[in-house]
Amino acid sequence: MDEQELVGKLKQGEIQAYEYLFDQYYDWLCNYIFQLSGDRNLSKDIVQDVMVKIWEKKKQITIKGSLKGYLFKSCHNQFLQQLRKQKKQPDLLDKIRWDTIYESYFEQKEDDTYLNSTLVKLEELIDKLPPKCKEIFIMNKLERRKYREIAQDMGISIKTVENQMSKALRIIRENASILMF
Repeated sequence: MDEQELVGKLKQGEIQAYEYLFDQYYDWLCNYIFQLSGDRNLSKDIVQDVMVKIWEKKKQITIKGSLKGYLFKSCHNQFLQQLRKQKKQPDLLDKIRWDTIYESYFEQKEDDTYLNSTLVKLEELIDKLPPKCKEIFIMNKLERRKYREIAQDMGISIKTVENQMSKALRIIRENASILMF
């Protein structure tokens, strides 16, 4: 069955055409995504998601070019979306962690010795940051200022603020084992 005929039968909702598509391309697509991700289960999940979407939207599918190229691009895009989701998760965890530190820092109780010792250790880590890096970190995480505000106040670019924050967070993460949180 050629690609044009296969796409036509898919649009008509023929289950045999879908099964043929699945049989012909599933393993090849899984191997491609596995080469990108190194995760066999993730590869299978991504390809299965793409195949399900193709079936669900079979009547709207418009393929310009080859079916194989369309499947390849669809799986590749799905993989990129997965990467973006994974990147956001640590960012969210960092945000929650820093929100907790912020609240603890300004609302600490004198009798909370564990929290106080953790905050002292955090202050020591912050003090070890390079001066510009430290200043930007404090403005962002403790004073809750946005990158744009910091850049304007310091007369630097937003990109410089981003770079300094990345540097500060990297240094703190590398030494976070002493914070134990």
